[in-house]
Amino acid sequence: MSSLDQIQVLAFDIFGTVVDWHSSIVNEVNQLNLGIDSNQFALDWRAGYRPAMDRVLAGELPWTSIDDLHRMILDELLIKYNIQTLNEAQIDDLNHVWHRLIPWQDSVKALEQLKEKYIICTLSNGNIRLLVDMAKHANLPWHYIFSAENFHAYKPSPKTYLGVTELLNVQLDQVMMVAAHQSDMEAARSCGLHTAYIERPLEFGTSQIKDVSPCTDNDLHATDLLDLVRLLK
Repeated sequence: MSSLDQIQVLAFDIFGTVVDWHSSIVNEVNQLNLGIDSNQFALDWRAGYRPAMDRVLAGELPWTSIDDLHRMILDELLIKYNIQTLNEAQIDDLNHVWHRLIPWQDSVKALEQLKEKYIICTLSNGNIRLLVDMAKHANLPWHYIFSAENFHAYKPSPKTYLGVTELLNVQLDQVMMVAAHQSDMEAARSCGLHTAYIERPLEFGTSQIKDVSPCTDNDLHATDLLDLVRLLK
């Protein structure tokens, strides 16, 4: 029996892997007619994500949800881009764009097919309400939503990967982490999980094509989630 035959759970990274955060943010910013470079604004907002989480990990900030971290970054960007036309309700709504991200074209169909054979769940740094709203908005058919909020630890903390195996009562080698980021793959492998890398060359838009070269340490390398369906058959 192949080692992949015993997999019971597929745990998915969300931002960039299942949903297209860049285009979603660009589209909503454009609708606000702010007169700014919406592509760069989206990139800057996402670029603030890891440094903000690192401040929590370093103890500079207490445990903070991704919604609140996104708002901290947004407030800084409103100053940087000299945006003064939005009221508080509009700023709050813009911050919640992360709850409304659109899925990649292949995502929903692939998840519906994978759900027939596997337990499919999120494993995201996004907070629970964000992930629930996103699933409802984008028709993402999860069996369960796991968030960093469940474990009060952000990926790549082992608490997140190991937490999924503990709460679903499965062995480490019965879980496959699915993500479009090699750092996520590396952290999952170090915990004993299987890994499937998903190519998302346009995660950062057409101005910043991402290197999606294969890493031989991963169990699978798929061009998209429908290709993952094929590889797991």
